[in-house]
Amino acid sequence: MNDRSREVFRRVVESYLTSGGPVGSRSLTRTMNEKVSAATIRNVMQDLEYLGLLDSPHVSAGRVPTQLGLRMFVDGLLEVGAVTDDDREKIDATLGGNERDVGGLLSRVGAALSGITHGASLVLAPKREAPIRHIEFVSLAPDRALVVLVFANGHVENRVFTPPPGQTPSSMREAANFVNALAEGRTLADLRQTMKTEIVARRQEIDSLAAALVESGLAVWDGGGSAQERLIVRGRSNLIDDATEAADLDRIRNLFDDLERKRDIAQFLELAEEGEGVRIFIGSENKLFSLSGSSLVVSPYMNADRKIIGAVGVIGPTRLNYGRIVPIVDYTAQLVGRLLSDPGKG
Repeated sequence: MNDRSREVFRRVVESYLTSGGPVGSRSLTRTMNEKVSAATIRNVMQDLEYLGLLDSPHVSAGRVPTQLGLRMFVDGLLEVGAVTDDDREKIDATLGGNERDVGGLLSRVGAALSGITHGASLVLAPKREAPIRHIEFVSLAPDRALVVLVFANGHVENRVFTPPPGQTPSSMREAANFVNALAEGRTLADLRQTMKTEIVARRQEIDSLAAALVESGLAVWDGGGSAQERLIVRGRSNLIDDATEAADLDRIRNLFDDLERKRDIAQFLELAEEGEGVRIFIGSENKLFSLSGSSLVVSPYMNADRKIIGAVGVIGPTRLNYGRIVPIVDYTAQLVGRLLSDPGKG
């Protein structure tokens, strides 16, 4: 493209990302750096359409960028700004203090991201690989109990589950004592396997209620849905509010269905691991949510050993404000990584 074609293309895309609607040649004549006629701009737009970078919706004479056009814009013409002070303060406010409840922290991070970007946020929590220091059972109601896990690195996780009927305070204490006797120095995965063996070998030594409680807790400790719990989704209503046409709503429903059915959450992390820093997936490039025609901006976060342990991202329509969202996602990922590596640093 020559300079004129590049400027027309850039202004069409920028206008589309702002308004979401087709851009006409007459409106461009008022913003071009050089004075050119609407007819000249129409000719340039036709050339860009021939190249597959723009498309002309049947309901309008204006143009919108194609997926190929958006990719070219993001790769070559996107101007990424810095995180604004206001956005930085909103993100920092979720991470302040000596945070120990990792699930609560990441849930607040997701809520802040969706609120700031007006999209849906995705936060992949790290797998718990640190050794366990202590486990406690707390009765909340006859059909609800809380298991509190304290890890050797200081992190604390609280998980609600449904205990077997008839649990008593003594059976909960016995279950906790049994698990804690096995837990020291073991990770969740190690403990889960050890408990299965020990329950069979020592069933006569522990109360039947306590044994049932331990077995029912296995599912919430390191399996039985824990992969789904690792992916925290916030701000889905933002996508619905942003939809203007029936086709948009259909795509959003497809996206929600994908999120609800997703089992192999590792794919989300793979998207982030495939490249350094923030990555942008547009439309069908996004192999997780390709049917919804959405865009995903995602970045991994790392622990103190520079190992990728999770990811944060924002998903929304293809007309995301990429220039603003990219630095927000990047800043959030770096901040989460630092905090999880050293909980004493907010």
